[in-house]
Amino acid sequence: MTHAPANPAVLDAVRRVWGFDSLRPLQAEAVDAALANRDALIVLPTGGGKSLCYQTPPLVANELSVVVSPLISLMKDQVDGLVLNGYPAVALHSACTDAERDDAHAALNTGDARLLFVSPERLLSNGFLDWLAGLPQPSGRRGVRRFAIDEAHCISQWGHDFRPEYRQLATLRRRFPDACVHALTATATPRVRDDIVTQLGLADPAILVGVFDRPNLTYRVVPRVNRDAQILEVLARHKDEASIIYCISRRETEAIAAMLTDRAHKARAYHAGLDPERRRKVQEAFSREKLDVVVATVAFGMGIDRSNVRCVLHASMPKSVEAYQQETGRAGRDGLEAECVLLYSGADGAMWSKLMARSAEESGATPESLDAQLRLLAEVQRYASGMNCRHKSLSEHFGQSYPFPNCNACDICLNEIDQAEDSTVIAQKIISCVARAQQRSGMTFGAAHITDILRGSKSQKLLDRGHDQLSTYALLAETPKPTITSYINQLLDQGLLHRADGEYPTLTLSPASREVLTGKREVKLLRPKEPARRERAGRPGAPQIDLSPDEAALFDALRALRREIAEERAVPPYVVFSDATLRELAAVRPSTPDAMTRVKGIGAAKLAAFGEQFLDRLLDHARRLGLDLDTQPTTTTAPPKPAPGAPKRISPAKARSFDHFDRGESVEATARAVGLSPRTIVAHLADWIEDRRPESIEPWIARADYDRIAAAAREVGADFLKPIFEHLSAEIDYDRICIAVAHLRAHAAG
Repeated sequence: MTHAPANPAVLDAVRRVWGFDSLRPLQAEAVDAALANRDALIVLPTGGGKSLCYQTPPLVANELSVVVSPLISLMKDQVDGLVLNGYPAVALHSACTDAERDDAHAALNTGDARLLFVSPERLLSNGFLDWLAGLPQPSGRRGVRRFAIDEAHCISQWGHDFRPEYRQLATLRRRFPDACVHALTATATPRVRDDIVTQLGLADPAILVGVFDRPNLTYRVVPRVNRDAQILEVLARHKDEASIIYCISRRETEAIAAMLTDRAHKARAYHAGLDPERRRKVQEAFSREKLDVVVATVAFGMGIDRSNVRCVLHASMPKSVEAYQQETGRAGRDGLEAECVLLYSGADGAMWSKLMARSAEESGATPESLDAQLRLLAEVQRYASGMNCRHKSLSEHFGQSYPFPNCNACDICLNEIDQAEDSTVIAQKIISCVARAQQRSGMTFGAAHITDILRGSKSQKLLDRGHDQLSTYALLAETPKPTITSYINQLLDQGLLHRADGEYPTLTLSPASREVLTGKREVKLLRPKEPARRERAGRPGAPQIDLSPDEAALFDALRALRREIAEERAVPPYVVFSDATLRELAAVRPSTPDAMTRVKGIGAAKLAAFGEQFLDRLLDHARRLGLDLDTQPTTTTAPPKPAPGAPKRISPAKARSFDHFDRGESVEATARAVGLSPRTIVAHLADWIEDRRPESIEPWIARADYDRIAAAAREVGADFLKPIFEHLSAEIDYDRICIAVAHLRAHAAG
């Protein structure tokens, strides 16, 4: 839904600078409020278009606005993008060169600049506000008429990212009583919104709260059983695409980045312990598409405006739902599909609690502030362990209803949650093992030791304690060690076990443990399951542009040209054009510059700067690929989840693959016939095996290889391919393992 502003000057500015035909509803209302000199609180999700809310009014009113932003990198990228669009914007921050600072001051002192980006610290430094008050305006006035406070949730102690320096911004109301103040954030509960209004002294503000749901994001929460293997499997779905992995600790970021580098991923760690120059280089490499994966603490991301991040993976639980929503919001900002995966373990909650308590003690925070942080932590634990639609849970957390019965874009609605068979019996074995180990030795033990008992380990420490004589010894000998660890964490999360505090936390029984042991309480334990393969992510009915294989090749050629232009201009590629714009170019294939202006995201300045280059590249590839010009894009909508027992819907390409498999044709022959990559055809074959459940798959894998894979799966489990690959010493490739495991699962299910 869009809204064409009544003010023709607004629509003209939007078309001329950004190449958009209209504003979204709340964008239009925010612009109207600014032009009417009215305060506003604007809450839009990441990727929801907050920037346009404060970028448009200065052009229309022909006056200067100041944007208060906490991150230098974000200021720099925004200014680079605006300048490419022909917008007179400048920034003043500590990373500016002398020449950049002189140019910015000149543009401001002559009244040529329309937008100034500045940090809270610089804004409130000695004499800066007085200098702003004397700046000339084209209208003949002096001083600033509008302030935009970005990341405004930082002003509230009830939010997830409170920053005391933000409280000082209230002085803007006193120092510039005739200026309007707009507070903008992507994440704020009703309580935080009220606090923002109070702390900034907003007068009768327009309260504009957008829809928090991001239908193009697919949310998955997976029990963490083998962190590295699970990370590799997720990234395999996003080969050569931008991904961010979030961790709790700096040490964890370094370890994961090293693991990924060893496996030929272009990955780097990012955290506050690195020197500023190294952090800058990592951030710049990621922005300029020279780096695929950043493994980071929460110190990374707020300053990144890269719109084509296709995956955000949390290797550990975030500290709040607000932090989770903000961090996952960095995926799919171009409106295209993206995936958000949380590897969840109840142990993360205990770690966060300790970190929060330590931080509160060191900073002298009030008990109320610590309690607020712990409540936020409890909320994200409930989200992660819950069994409700993820889109619905996130929407309701921020005070909004979710009208769809099935989002078709989360692990719950895609039926990816796999409950372990005999969950209650497994829980009884684990709880009983905890009790018997304590009874025999008169002391408690940690999760690793309990797991060793249940697995039947012959470690000397275990034998010395006589724990091989316990009745629970080797009761779960066939269950992989990481899976047992996950089960223990789930029992802790459900309050069916307790973890004692201390340097080496140990397991103890809880009041509810006896209910499980006596059969008075049923238990549900989850285990990882292969993500559902589907044609579309997103809310039912959300339109998506489909690309044929040839159109996808054209899209890749346009991306390559974008990188070349970005290198020449020393700007991030997404500042040139977004993936969404290039995707539409590849689908529509305009034949003239005038036709290019009808593609969303192509304004007059960018068309003049490099429209001819893109048009030449497009026409050349279209001719060589035999593609028609000036077409309409093919769009599809996400299908609702089929009713139980209904036949599965498959794409035409997959249906053609199935026909070839029915005739026993090879992966290579099918790939040539269907026109897709062999890797895609292997995925089709796995689905065909699940659907047809053939007795033998020897046309695609030798019997000897199949038997070796089956034996490895019995040893290390079939939840993930990586452990099997490593168990076989990398002697059998992933494709054959994928095919064999699909067959094993199909017959196990049957």
